[in-house]
Amino acid sequence: MIKVLIECEGKIFKAQFNESNTAKQIIDALPIEGNANIWGDEIYFKIPVEAKLEKGSQQEVEVGELAYWPMGNAFCIFFGRTPVSTSDKPKAYSPVSVFGKLIDLDIDALKSIKNGSKIKVKSMKDK
Repeated sequence: MIKVLIECEGKIFKAQFNESNTAKQIIDALPIEGNANIWGDEIYFKIPVEAKLEKGSQQEVEVGELAYWPMGNAFCIFFGRTPVSTSDKPKAYSPVSVFGKLIDLDIDALKSIKNGSKIKVKSMKDK
């Protein structure tokens, strides 16, 4: 597992990536920056990665999971219900590839992030 830092609005979130091809492509592109888009309790932003859906991709994910949305070349952080959720679980607009999860989930801090905020993802060793 590779550990990364996600920074936004002075807040730092620790995350770990799995061993999927999508995770490897994102790691190879680090550091990456984007502007946060808020969609319910999901933050997503466009990244310079073009990955295909992984086998086992899904729409419904777990709170705290990180996923790649191929339709928008986007890095997604799920921390609650989205406008298309049909249960308490987060649900993506369309299938996503889960590539990691947040460590020490801070939902209140995530909920405070504003649309358009700069967000940066970097390897923990690049602190």
